[in-house]
Amino acid sequence: MLLKVEEANTYYGLSHILQGVSLEVDDKEIVTLVGRNGAGKTTTLKSILGITPVKSGNIWFDEEDISSLPTHLIIQRGISYVPEERRIIPGLTVRENLKLALLKSRNRNRESEMIDRIAEYFPVLKARLSQQGTSLSGGEQQMLAMARGLVTDPKIILIDEPTEGLMPLLVETIAEMIETINESGVTVLLVEQNVEMALSISHRAYVIDEGRIQSSGQAKGILEDEEIQRRYLTV
Repeated sequence: MLLKVEEANTYYGLSHILQGVSLEVDDKEIVTLVGRNGAGKTTTLKSILGITPVKSGNIWFDEEDISSLPTHLIIQRGISYVPEERRIIPGLTVRENLKLALLKSRNRNRESEMIDRIAEYFPVLKARLSQQGTSLSGGEQQMLAMARGLVTDPKIILIDEPTEGLMPLLVETIAEMIETINESGVTVLLVEQNVEMALSISHRAYVIDEGRIQSSGQAKGILEDEEIQRRYLTV
């Protein structure tokens, strides 16, 4: 077991957001967390990263309890995060955005090697390394956000809503990239509103609603379960 979330309870102020969330991700898997807006998906990712630390429960990574570690040490353990907002830094080139991700990484001394290697995944970015990151199209910015997550050479990458706001053709491209990342040996925990896309590329999935895991199983089975779709996934 690479990642295990065990009875996680997370609060925003007095609001009890995650209510005993438990999930597991095996090495080399793609696991998707699906649910409606506000269900607790992004908070789960942020709790794993220590951005919104759990008040109780445990987060285990590579058999180590990381629940109380600060975010930068969690990242150094081999977890990376691609946020929904992308957060491309204005005024910096594509290369400089990638370099920034390496500052607190265990691979910061291998800058040129890591950037060149990651650029091979994304030919579009390779041709734009000297271009301003914010001048890229929406799809290209999402690729940059994913590349920035990969440049640290993580064991697992947490990806939050990668297809948000993208046109259908780009959705397919991002899905293929996630599969390629996984095939290269990186484990993926994905949060995605496009349920059909996410479940079609995942091995397993968890359904979250109102801060609780409501169902879990093989991704294909959840995709085909009309009752789960009706109760937890349709708007």
